[in-house]
Amino acid sequence: MKLAIMQPYFFPYIGYFQLMAAADVFIVYDNIQYTKKGWINRNRFLLNGRDAIFTLPLSKASDFLDVRDRTLAESYSRADLLNKLQGAYRRAPYFDAVFPLLTTIVNDPANNLFDYIFQSLEKLKDYFGLGCQLRISSSVDIDHALRGQDKVIELCHAVNASTYVNPPGGRDLYARPDFLEQGLELRFLQPGMIEYPQAGKPFVPWLSIIDIMMFNDIDEIKRLITTEYELN
Repeated sequence: MKLAIMQPYFFPYIGYFQLMAAADVFIVYDNIQYTKKGWINRNRFLLNGRDAIFTLPLSKASDFLDVRDRTLAESYSRADLLNKLQGAYRRAPYFDAVFPLLTTIVNDPANNLFDYIFQSLEKLKDYFGLGCQLRISSSVDIDHALRGQDKVIELCHAVNASTYVNPPGGRDLYARPDFLEQGLELRFLQPGMIEYPQAGKPFVPWLSIIDIMMFNDIDEIKRLITTEYELN
């Protein structure tokens, strides 16, 4: 059984969903420190042929709080975000098919940052027809004071995983021999170089999954998610 673990990201890039496709269980960290200027509450989209940033504004709080303890700012306008996405993609070929789902996700009433992002991941997983089980890290019975590789290994044991699948950036964080000593296989997912017809030229890669959804039909999206990667 394959396990993948990630931070919660809002409308992440396709590699996030490829990791879901490669896993049987996908754990989303809620009890992990919020990363300022990271990608938890922001991402890139296509605007007039160039990449631009959309962001979920957060209430002011300590930089040391976990993601589950952060909340959306009162100033966050769901309507403004939808208008921004509509303005950017209204001429995209699959806008009419995709925008109702984006509207449902963005208009979710949750005010907690983790809850808001987690519901978006659940809805997108279902839309893409991915069969992995989504779990929240704090619900798994381990010693959550553990950090780094030790915590990952304990999560693997707790869900009876035999293989841990991680993005390629984890090569500098995790050691195969340490996993093997624990009876675990460590593998890394490498997304393929994906390119598709896009409104702008030259092609802008690695944008939010929203961009792929706007320029590809659902069958092609499923193909890209489930086949355009390698496990090493």
